[in-house]
Amino acid sequence: MSHPAQKFKVALVQMRMGADPEGNFASALKHIREAARLGAQIVCLPELFRTQYFCQREDLRLFDLAEPIPGPSTEKLGAVGREAGVAIVASLFERRAPGLYHNTAVTLNATGEIVGIYRKMHIPDDPLYYEKYYFAPGDLGFQAVDTAAGRVGTLVCWDQWYPEGARLTALQGAEVLFYPTAIGWHPAEKDEYGAAQYDAWRTIQRAHAIANGVYVAAVNRVGLEHGEVKLANGEVLGNRASGQGIEFWGGSFLADPFGRVIAKAGHDVEEIVLGEVDRALIEETRRNWPFLRDRRVDAYAPITQRFLDVAHTQIPGNERK
Repeated sequence: MSHPAQKFKVALVQMRMGADPEGNFASALKHIREAARLGAQIVCLPELFRTQYFCQREDLRLFDLAEPIPGPSTEKLGAVGREAGVAIVASLFERRAPGLYHNTAVTLNATGEIVGIYRKMHIPDDPLYYEKYYFAPGDLGFQAVDTAAGRVGTLVCWDQWYPEGARLTALQGAEVLFYPTAIGWHPAEKDEYGAAQYDAWRTIQRAHAIANGVYVAAVNRVGLEHGEVKLANGEVLGNRASGQGIEFWGGSFLADPFGRVIAKAGHDVEEIVLGEVDRALIEETRRNWPFLRDRRVDAYAPITQRFLDVAHTQIPGNERK
């Protein structure tokens, strides 16, 4: 697809989620309309925006939150996208088949049409982040897709720590890497580790922008959550998650290809972060930092191994003379 405009605007919706999925969805649609009014051409929502972050515990009943794609949520999102004239990146709990579920990001064009489906590739299993219980790993690979405004790639939360995913998406021509996210502090650890954890999170994603010469948009939620969720039958699963919950740290931001943070949200407020993507800056940055030109693609085959035991593995190119 040809994108004649040199620049386009993106909006990152930083939200606070309550127990009612329908209320959260209505809030998201309101934010999308507001972002479009502010001039955004692509709007990205946080990871699993329909609910509080339910993966803080393992509960069979929570699988009832999942839905097919295409399905009710993509239909509603497509309608508001057509109405507002914006493309939308939205993270959903996908029911692919009985017993098979994914953490899936959908990209819809401004026409309301689905142009990309990405299933989260890296699935965490950490205290209060029990995602392996709910989600199968993605099997659609990394991908970039065209919207009316620009070519974008989407990865999801835990994916943001892996340079391989960012690289493979950028190599397909993505101008922006969107990372819908749900990440925060364990309250008991915040005083000791909080500042360093947030700094690491922001640093790794800025590094993706620099290494690939692209814009990177990290879109987080805010608020202290215990995974409280209202089910379709009206039952509210109360505070059954262990510990003190998760304090989601917000801080959504857009970084340019030089790694500079050009737009940023606060840590504890709902906010729409608006930023501009300039294709000329991508070109200029890559000319001055020609990382793609100088890649040694002939020497990277071992990257497909889980770990290299140097005592037993001969790495191509490292042969002793």
